[in-house]
Amino acid sequence: MTRGGRRLCVLFVAALVAAGCTTGSDSGGSGGTYADGASTLNILAGSELKDMVPILDDARAATGVKVNLTYVGSLDGAERIAEGTTADAGWFGSDRYIGLAGASTKVLAREKIALSPVVLGVRADVAKQLGWSSGKASWKDIVAAAGSGKLPFAMTNPTVSNSGFSALVSVASALAGGDALSASTIDADGLKQFLSGQQLTAGSSGFLVDAFVAAQDRLAAMVNYESVLVSLNDSGRLKQPLVLVYPTEGIVTADYPLMLLNADKRDAYTKLTQYLARADVQAKLQQLTARRAVTAGVKPDPRLSSSLLVEASFPANIEVTRLLLDQYQTNLRRPANTVYVLDTSGSMGAPGRLDALQTAMKGLAGADNSLSGVFTRFSPRENVTVVSFSSDVNDVKHWKITSTDPNSPELLDLRGYIDGLTAAGNTAMYSALDRGYDEALAAAGADPTAVTSIVLMTDGENNSGLSSSDFVDRMKNRPTTEQDIRIFTIRFGEADPGALQQIADITGGKVFDGRSGSLGAVFKEIRGYQ
Repeated sequence: MTRGGRRLCVLFVAALVAAGCTTGSDSGGSGGTYADGASTLNILAGSELKDMVPILDDARAATGVKVNLTYVGSLDGAERIAEGTTADAGWFGSDRYIGLAGASTKVLAREKIALSPVVLGVRADVAKQLGWSSGKASWKDIVAAAGSGKLPFAMTNPTVSNSGFSALVSVASALAGGDALSASTIDADGLKQFLSGQQLTAGSSGFLVDAFVAAQDRLAAMVNYESVLVSLNDSGRLKQPLVLVYPTEGIVTADYPLMLLNADKRDAYTKLTQYLARADVQAKLQQLTARRAVTAGVKPDPRLSSSLLVEASFPANIEVTRLLLDQYQTNLRRPANTVYVLDTSGSMGAPGRLDALQTAMKGLAGADNSLSGVFTRFSPRENVTVVSFSSDVNDVKHWKITSTDPNSPELLDLRGYIDGLTAAGNTAMYSALDRGYDEALAAAGADPTAVTSIVLMTDGENNSGLSSSDFVDRMKNRPTTEQDIRIFTIRFGEADPGALQQIADITGGKVFDGRSGSLGAVFKEIRGYQ
């Protein structure tokens, strides 16, 4: 190996077409049910692996092993594994979050299934202007372009998504001269310069793609998996193609390890992994997903770069990785304005509802000490606004966060305010949301560099104040802003799904389902988009 443990790797080339990734929990699989479950593998999986379902259908026919996929985010999945999930296996872009969660000992076997490096897709006209049309540039070139305002780009949040995490490590490693990262070699100024260009964030690669397409006229580039970028180029959704840039100092490659967690399912796991490693299956996997084959002898696809790629040095010390992510959240990323519009109408007095909301908000305000709780906590340089409502807007409160310490004055005060919420009255959802948008506009105007977003949580239908059409008309007459102010809505209780979808669609936001599972988990998931 060369200095700093950097290794060179020639990656086999993949074919086109890849499905996007969406964050959240969903169930899928390859159809049918075995009565005794003896040949069934229940797998926690990254949702980008939905495109593997046709391969898994073939695997069932060939091996008798049925796969049930439950889709979760990388960090969420790692925490479930650490806590002792009943799933038989885990399958994500990498197992690095497993290490962060202290769950490595839970993994009984690990087989990598496919490869996809995390690279930069640059709009063709911008690539030409910057001299990157050949696909060659250094991370230092990219940092300089981002810092100068020439490269506004989209990237997922590194604290919850593997593609953003991989990119952050790649840039940090390049700025450290290619040596393994340590606390003393993290170049905070250089990373802050790079992240100043991040104009769009998301908790998943799939949402990032859709949002990038909508904003492609003002965004110059996107960091994502090679397979996702190739697929997007082939989709016909872009006005001009993306030039894939493979930074010369090194990139981090996802190897999609399938990890056995249940010793009783080792035989089924072995059958499945041996099937997926077959050369003919790997060739089909390349064709369907645009991920590169891991099995020798599979013919490379000429549509992907066959150049020698440099693999970036990954921190050997988990504490350094935690430090890097902590610095991202507290110091390196752009500041944030987050507005929470919270329903405290009478229906929220139903058993468990207000308690669930209070627990979720207090978790973000320092009461949740889990790994995901720490990474999603309100952080320094963040302005938090809470608009509570029932028959009308009840209250508007502001906090300027200066510390992640749960005992800091502002987090203590925020938790105390949330504890004091009570449920009564009707549901003036649109009036409250209109006020929340006023607050968001004011915050964005005060600091145009900040990422500004709104979260609406309601358990009922609007029955007071502004109507839906009133709100839509008012939104049409709102002033335009340099940044999109997205509204993320949470479906809870009897909330109208159509109304929540309409609200999210108006601003390019997203609907999250808080009716099953933990409402706190949904609030934490949304943090990846803020």
